[in-house]
Amino acid sequence: MHDIKAIRDNPDAFDRGLARRGLEPQAAVLVSLDAARRDHVQKLQDAQARRNAVSREIGEAMKAGDKTRAEALKSEVASLKEFVAGGEETERLLAQKLADALAVIANIPLDDVPDGKDEHANVEVRRWGEKPVFAFAPRQHFEIGEWLGLMDFETAARLSGARFVVMTGQLARLERALAQFMVDLHTGENGYTEVYAPYMLRDEAMYGVGQLPKFAEDLFRTTSGHWLIPTAEASLTNLVREKTLEEKDLPLRMTAYTPCFRAEAGAAGRDTRGMIRQHQFSKVELVSITTAEQAAAEHERMTACAEEVLKRLGLHFRTIVLCTGDMGFGSRKTYDIEVWLPGQNAFREISSCSQFGEFQARRMEARYKPADGKGSRYVHTLNGSGLAVGRALVAVLENYQNADGSVTVPAGLRPYMGGAERIARP
Repeated sequence: MHDIKAIRDNPDAFDRGLARRGLEPQAAVLVSLDAARRDHVQKLQDAQARRNAVSREIGEAMKAGDKTRAEALKSEVASLKEFVAGGEETERLLAQKLADALAVIANIPLDDVPDGKDEHANVEVRRWGEKPVFAFAPRQHFEIGEWLGLMDFETAARLSGARFVVMTGQLARLERALAQFMVDLHTGENGYTEVYAPYMLRDEAMYGVGQLPKFAEDLFRTTSGHWLIPTAEASLTNLVREKTLEEKDLPLRMTAYTPCFRAEAGAAGRDTRGMIRQHQFSKVELVSITTAEQAAAEHERMTACAEEVLKRLGLHFRTIVLCTGDMGFGSRKTYDIEVWLPGQNAFREISSCSQFGEFQARRMEARYKPADGKGSRYVHTLNGSGLAVGRALVAVLENYQNADGSVTVPAGLRPYMGGAERIARP
């Protein structure tokens, strides 16, 4: 959510920020909506002030014995009372109209975000590791999983339709091992607090993180009216909604391992085979709540924490900064981490780490008290995948595959796999 006062004070800067995203100017419309609301509020305040003044005049007229004037004034009070009563509903509608307009406008990019229309303008900032070299043609993860007899898409389709998978035995354990490995790293070394939070949220919580109203078609809704979380970000970030924190307690860092549910409404025809794009998947999420001054450094730190998972697994990756045209709706700046998949001969996204500024905090009314004790300020929010567990499993299968179809278990995962060094066909 944007600050209408900031838009009103500097409309040109707001429209320039939107233009960098390839969006049409909005400031004039928003300022007009705000002006109508403010003008109406002023009329209500004037009417209320006049009502109070007239009420006093009625008493004076009665004392003076001027019944005619008193009756005229009473009639005016009644008219003012009726106007105020109806005007309060009008004020609510005008405020809602402005809020609805603001709610669907994307965040403004930071100055150091590269300009561009799409992913072709993203900028690589670093790489780690080397591509593995195979003496055979590497296979894709679904070919490996199906050959092992531990990954079953046909049965999943009979149960649930497309974009689901059933994994058994050592592959099911590998999924769990990866998640536990990630959570242990983030809580044991990276300073995050593990959280167990709801997987189903109400409208206001999904609105608070910017999922609603814009992305309703990408979400699953239950018959109770709850929304299944598309990521633990939605639950974790909302833990500070309608709260005022103390500056000394920031940054606040949280992590959670959860299932995630996405309709993938706009993904028709993309990644139809395998586990890259599923309706149900698991993810370890990282969320930070900071001050404005802490946000940039925290963004770099969070990205490094996500990268460390891949380093510990020995997986080649690159980190890119997304251009203005490829960034998510609520983000001011995003780093994507892309892991190398030999079976696809391509880098694929495995984590996005973003900073949102006050965008989510304004929607959630999440604030903090500065150390100087002067008023309160909106917190800044950040989130990132640390990592997407299913895609990490894909990366392990493809990077650690062997010529005989087996898969070597990375050393860091072996304690979580009961000491197993290899996954082979049963």
